[in-house]
Order: sequence, then structure tokens, then C-alpha cells
Amino acid sequence: MVEPILKPAMQLDRRADFPILAQPVRGQRLVYLDNGATTQKPAAVIHAESHFYEHSNANIHRGVHWLSQHATDLYDQARVVTQQFLHAQRIEEIVFTSGTTDSINLIAYSWGMANLTAGDEIVLTGMEHHSNIVPWQLVAQKTGAIIKVVPVLDNGELDLTAYQTLLSNKTKFVGIVHVSNALGTVNPIAQMIEMAHQVGAKVLIDGAQAVAHTEVNVQELDCDFYVFSGHKIYGPTGTGVLYAKYDLLDAMPPWKGGGDMIHTVSFESSTYAPVPQRFEAGTPNIAGVVVLAEALKYVQTVGLDAIAAHEDALLRYATAQLGTMKGITLVGTAANKAGVLSFLVDDIHPHDLGTILDMDGVAIRAGHHCAMPLMTRFGIPGTARASFAVYNSFDDVDALVASLKKAQKLFGVADE
Repeated sequence: MVEPILKPAMQLDRRADFPILAQPVRGQRLVYLDNGATTQKPAAVIHAESHFYEHSNANIHRGVHWLSQHATDLYDQARVVTQQFLHAQRIEEIVFTSGTTDSINLIAYSWGMANLTAGDEIVLTGMEHHSNIVPWQLVAQKTGAIIKVVPVLDNGELDLTAYQTLLSNKTKFVGIVHVSNALGTVNPIAQMIEMAHQVGAKVLIDGAQAVAHTEVNVQELDCDFYVFSGHKIYGPTGTGVLYAKYDLLDAMPPWKGGGDMIHTVSFESSTYAPVPQRFEAGTPNIAGVVVLAEALKYVQTVGLDAIAAHEDALLRYATAQLGTMKGITLVGTAANKAGVLSFLVDDIHPHDLGTILDMDGVAIRAGHHCAMPLMTRFGIPGTARASFAVYNSFDDVDALVASLKKAQKLFGVADE
């Protein structure tokens, strides 16, 4: 039996920064624990978007008038903010996309189609999000490449011994999730990147669940690609980032054609813009990118170390509380986790559980979390998932526990 832990005397208190959390849900105080799906937005980010449309709205890179030049400056400054946030070497290594899924598809269809051939091996892990599985399946079908999968251990960690065995001179690409969205497992990506590079493979890190919780230095990691979404780090939906080493990016062919990614166009042939513009065809989500920079600044102002410590305390407290309850099974008990608690409650389907908790104003996620192969590995259709953010508190955890106990009583499986 896991012993409950005491609440720390000091904790972050950022709830007031997020206007949506002030509104009641179903007459209850909103307890938002679905941050793995999307985070709420601080007032600074919300105001930045309205300010852009009120004072700076124009298309970029084409106009000679003041507004266009001003909007272009803001967009370009956002690239510098993102470069510094990831500690990339060059601003040209930052490509703006619509999200993690878009970024991975760009890599798959541009780099993958140009570099993978029949018999080459793609190594993915058994805990990947669908967005880091399906694009590689499509590329493998077209190129004849073969997908290999790193197994997941019973505690939700990757089998590094099996990973080492999978790597060979046939391995051309490795895709690894930094933090599992379904389990919260923090993978040893620095070690795994080094191992992959020893056989000459390129490595993509899916950082969608990591960048809001931990400092990321792509130069120190030495990853070839790193991707994340704005909406999971307190920024707007429809925004994302692709980092790639300059030499790789510069050698990659365009993926989408249209305006702003060209140098010259004729009906006989076209030439293309340098990176990163080559991969940003058409009018981008200008306001979204500008506002994403504000979200990154917000995180840095609060401090990633402080955020990580706060969320870790919440996770340990929640794990201890649920660990004392009969009828609850924790799924994913890796030693190194970040902000995600997946669990099952005996005799209550996760979807039913999520609906019941919603009546108390407690928002969780229920289902396979776009990680169906991982759920199959554990022999379950899905889990209930509570995921934490900077604005969550120990009171939120207490509300979750109280609502779970009510659900158990409702289904006649009370914790007694």
C-alpha cells in the first residue's frame, strides 16, 4: 500500500493567470486535468492574439507597406524566440507548421521519401502517438522500408536492451516520443539518440508532451529533428514547430507547393526559396505564430524548473492518493515520469468514468489517447488519464479523488 504524502507548504499558484478557469462547469469549480490533450491559455497569450489583429494584421513577406513589414517583423521575431527556446544553433533550423502531426508528416514525406529505399529499417517505439506511426507506415508502403518496434516493459518503460538489438546498419531512421502522452514515461532520449547515431541513423524526437514540462536543448541532445505543438504549451491551436539540423533541412525537397516557398516560377520549371521558407508554403498562421512566441515567453517567465518541480509534486501526490484506493490500477509506473497519471477503476469503463467526473466539474481524458498499439500491449481498450499543468493544484487532486470515490459508490464498488 502506497502511503499518502503531505502537500508541500509552497506551490505555484498560477490559476489566476488563466481566465477560463474562473468559470464554473455544471455549477462546480472547474478542475481541468486534460492538459495532455490541450492546455488552457493565460491572459497574456489571449490578449496577444487580440492585440495582433487590432494593431498588426497584414500578410507577411510580400507587402511594402508598413503593416506588412510590421507583421513580418513580429513573425520573424517569433522564430528567434523559438530558436532560443530550443537552443537551436541557427534561426533557419526552425520551421513553423500547424502542429506536431504536420511536422512529422513534413519530415516523413520530404526527408523520408527522398532517403528511404527498399529494405531500409525504420525503428519506432511501442508507445508512439499515432502521428508518429501512420506517416511512417505510409512512407514504408511507398518505399519498401520496414518498420521495427521497440517493446514496452510492464512498468511502461522502453526495453533498451531490445532497442540496442534492433539497431543495425539497416537502420536509417529512429522515431522516439520524448514523454509518453498515455503513460507519462520520460524516455532516455539522449542515450537513445547516441545509440542510433552509432549506426548512422537519423533521429526524430516527438516533444509534444515534453516542452511544457522540461528544458529542451536540441544541440546538447544532438537530435536530428525535434517537433512540438503550440497548443500543448499554453499557445494557440493550429501552430507547431519543426526543428531540424540545418544541413538536413537544406537538403530536403519541398513538401507543399505554392506562394512564399518559391524563388522563381515558370510553366517549365520552378526554383525554391532557402530554408525555412521552402517549407512554409502559402499564408501561414501569422497571428498564431506571433502568439506562440508569447506562450513560450510565459513559460520561461514562470520558469521550466519551477513548473517541473510543481508538476512532479502533483504527480507524486496524486499517485500516492490513488495508490491507497481499492479498485484502482495505475497504468504506467516508470521511475521517471512527467505530469501524466493513467489508471483504471474496476468495473467502470473509462468513458463512463470521464462522464461521471465531468458532473463534478473534473475534466479528464478517457480512451486510447491516440496510442492504440500501446493499449493493445497492456491488453486494455484505454485508460482514464489525468494530466497536470502549471495552474493545477493539490486541491485539484483532492477533487479528483473525491469524485472517483463518488463514481465507485455509484457503481457499487466503493473504496471501503
